[in-house]
Amino acid sequence: MRGLYLITNDDPFPILFEKLKVALATQQIAILQYRRKKVEFEQQLEEIEKIKNLCEQYETPFVINDNLALAAKFSLGVHLGQGDGEIADAVQQLQKHKKIIGRTCKNSLDFAKTAIAEGATYVAFGAIYATATKPEAGSFGIEVVRQARKIFDVPICAIGGLTVENAQPVIDAGADLCAVISDILGREIQDIPARIYAWAKLFHIEEK
Repeated sequence: MRGLYLITNDDPFPILFEKLKVALATQQIAILQYRRKKVEFEQQLEEIEKIKNLCEQYETPFVINDNLALAAKFSLGVHLGQGDGEIADAVQQLQKHKKIIGRTCKNSLDFAKTAIAEGATYVAFGAIYATATKPEAGSFGIEVVRQARKIFDVPICAIGGLTVENAQPVIDAGADLCAVISDILGREIQDIPARIYAWAKLFHIEEK
């Protein structure tokens, strides 16, 4: 896994879905994460089903944020925050289907080591830079990515305040994945493909 890790925002779903169609059509999204904190459960079910079908069309890995039950229901991968369930439970429910299991580690290499030992298939560090999505999280800078790269063999995801303009040092430090929301989904729909291709160039990924 290498490249752009796209996380959904809280736009009205018709707007979000149109942007996702454009984004996934580039075939340059390494992973898509469903993160919709302000949506009722029944609507989440409808949205996940539609996005899952879209991801299957473009062969894009799809994971659910923080909700193992939803991930298991749709046979999808999951991304768990530090307080959002146990990796062992995710492994028990998802590993037989060979699904992605990610873990937020903030700036803790020890937490990442434990997560990997328990079965996490990638680990995420951040916020690297200050971010409006989680302003209370603070920022940890690039060094945690550099140290993690020296220690771990699984893919390393950087998250928090990342843009095309500031991500190159993070990638150079060893990030396999850069997770973004606003740098893609905060843009006008016609501007999304060019922005995604700019990200692909940072990772030296050829256009498909």
